[in-house]
Amino acid sequence: MENDKTKPDTFHQLLFEKVEVISRLLQIKQEDYPLKEKWLDISKTCEVLKISKRTLQSYRDNGIIGFSQIQGKIYFKASDIEDHLKTHYKKAFNK
Repeated sequence: MENDKTKPDTFHQLLFEKVEVISRLLQIKQEDYPLKEKWLDISKTCEVLKISKRTLQSYRDNGIIGFSQIQGKIYFKASDIEDHLKTHYKKAFNK
């Protein structure tokens, strides 16, 4: 009977250790990539959207996609690009 009582404790201890290991690995991964949000430069944004730099400039000028500018370098949030694509998604109507 005593052995039956130690099994759940052993299981919980092993489970706790596994959770601790996973938690540490996630923390290390986050330290490697401190920005939760992925930022894209102009070239990558144009590549993702399959548009020219001029079209992307027009999107910026017209406030279609937000951006961040640090000195001369411009970055776009990947989530803003995805939101823009989702907002303009048209479902197929011909089934």
